[in-house]
Amino acid sequence: MATGLLVTGLLTAPAQAQSRTGTGTGTSSVAPIGTVARTVGEVGFEPGPCPKTPEPVEALEGARCGTLTVPENRAKPSSKTIKLGVAIVPAASDTPKPDPIVWLAGGPGDDAVGEAKMAIDGGLNRDRDVILMSQRGTYSADPTLLCPNIDRFNARAVGLVYDAPSTERLHVEATKACRDQLAGRGIDLGAYNDIESAADYEDLRTALGIEQWNLYAISYGTHLALVYMRLHADGLRSVGLDGILPPSKGGSALTWSSARQGFDGLFKACADQPACNKRYPNLSATFDKLVSDLEAKPVTTTVTLPGNDKPVKVVLDGGALVNWMTSATHVAPQVPAAIDELANGKPQRIARQWAGGKLSPQAMGRVAHGLVYGVFCSEWTPYESQEEALRGGQETFPSFPRSVQAQAPQLTFLRPDCDVWNVPAAPRSIRDVTRGDVPTLALSGSFDSQTGADNGPYVARTLSKAKVVTVPYEPHVVFATSKCAQEIAVSFFDDPTAPKTGCLSGLKAPKFEIVP
Repeated sequence: MATGLLVTGLLTAPAQAQSRTGTGTGTSSVAPIGTVARTVGEVGFEPGPCPKTPEPVEALEGARCGTLTVPENRAKPSSKTIKLGVAIVPAASDTPKPDPIVWLAGGPGDDAVGEAKMAIDGGLNRDRDVILMSQRGTYSADPTLLCPNIDRFNARAVGLVYDAPSTERLHVEATKACRDQLAGRGIDLGAYNDIESAADYEDLRTALGIEQWNLYAISYGTHLALVYMRLHADGLRSVGLDGILPPSKGGSALTWSSARQGFDGLFKACADQPACNKRYPNLSATFDKLVSDLEAKPVTTTVTLPGNDKPVKVVLDGGALVNWMTSATHVAPQVPAAIDELANGKPQRIARQWAGGKLSPQAMGRVAHGLVYGVFCSEWTPYESQEEALRGGQETFPSFPRSVQAQAPQLTFLRPDCDVWNVPAAPRSIRDVTRGDVPTLALSGSFDSQTGADNGPYVARTLSKAKVVTVPYEPHVVFATSKCAQEIAVSFFDDPTAPKTGCLSGLKAPKFEIVP
């Protein structure tokens, strides 16, 4: 589910830029946000060095940083504390607005601090400070719940039959080893969830002395944002949701529906282009047949990846192909040619992309798998039966083999993984729809096969001041790939009642690659 995204860029903030928001002490102080230590009850913010990142992040140069200390489990009076890294990128404007924007990362398990470049490249700090905090358990938090053994298994698994029972056993063994290692370190695994994370952000707002702020959430971050909106709405001026994952529907059926929407959007765009339609007719039917054929008889090949001369064995079965396609909408112009090549006995392009995503350095030791399972195993699997999950696959892709339908894209073997993760179910209220009048921008891409575009209208039904925008021809997390989406988002924070969407009218479908 982790986004593993995407774009880079830098919008330099002038040294003198600062927020005029005070520290919340009742004085008229104009100290910039994040420069004053403050303790409120069990929670404390301490200015200090910027959080660690896997590589240097230029956008964090000049940021004001520190650490938020919070209880690990607020339900336990004797709970130990954990530390969360905080980075505040100053507004580029000399006269910044008083309400900063908080960036909520995807995943679950991604670290917001490492996504600073994406946020700033999109112009979010034009008039406002941008706050990035490491969600509990993530890369720059203390403790971390990373479990690189799972990343290593995922890399190895590209050479295994994707949904075979033998692969499942190894997958669950890796999950159990992760759990045992974290529990052995004394980590309270039941405390890594959206309710606690939402409370962390609310505590940060209080500790920084901010009356109201804005959220911009991507992918899984929208799941957390919707929980935050339900539990702590008073501190919110506005919320941007991008690649929407509603907690009330989280589960396998939702990911199947999203895959259907994203696949269909891309296939239709090809069919609408005469050259693409002529060269790759009936692309959807070709893809569906490949899923069935490969599930019955997987294809094995070897590829080499950039930066590594060692051949990598890759097995493509039906389940692997579905999961490749779920991510491949990010490289939409290549998809028709790649599917056609596979259908004609040339699996190398798809195999290279499939393996490349699992073996890249960015896939190793960065995702907090303890948070992944903390969320999914307490908030999703307890409230979706195995029968409901299977039905999601059967209804959206009725021609797929049952073995493919049984493993939802992005969530392979989730139920047995959660059995060994063994954390308590979240309160049933975690599945409540989010209601209210916080101004909300619901952004989606029509090629999004990870969080389908119909989730925008779904969440807007119960948010009285929501604006729904679907950006055509864009994949999951439109802010990362679309200048138009960035313009819409920035204009929304200027005036949450009237985001400027005029750029949508000029967008054109991608030009699909035509291979002779």
